[in-house]
Amino acid sequence: QKTHLKSVCLQYQLYRFLNSHCFCLLKNGMGLIIFLCAYVPKTEAGHCKWAEVLKDLERIKTSKDIDVSLYTANADEDEECQELVMRCFFLETEVIIQECQIKNCSKTQDVWNIWKNGDESLKKNRLTSTKSEKCKECEEYEEKNFTEFVQNFVKVIQRDCK
Repeated sequence: QKTHLKSVCLQYQLYRFLNSHCFCLLKNGMGLIIFLCAYVPKTEAGHCKWAEVLKDLERIKTSKDIDVSLYTANADEDEECQELVMRCFFLETEVIIQECQIKNCSKTQDVWNIWKNGDESLKKNRLTSTKSEKCKECEEYEEKNFTEFVQNFVKVIQRDCK
């Protein structure tokens, strides 16, 4: 993940700050509480696990050399179906990868990154419950052009990150 370097830099800055200005506060209990509250690292709950995917979607959304029709889930699907909707979007990125390999697209690496990041995250959260009757299979969604696909994909990710 790309967040490791930022974490190291933050820790170093915090270390320098504490050594120069706040060391005397740590001698009493109140200073220690302030330090611990200030130093709690950002957790997964505070960070969207799809942040890298969103960045790559931004990079590919204006691509002129990707011209495919893709099954496109609705951004307003029922909450119960969210994981299946995400899986559908990531499965469809495989279609984009194949298209890009045929046409030698300029954004092939970005599309590959989307699929890789999604596949990795979805493997961590394997579906444990049975599919709700409300949820559609990927192939049941309407086929839409690439631009609409990316727009809906972004909306679904943003909804999941709230």
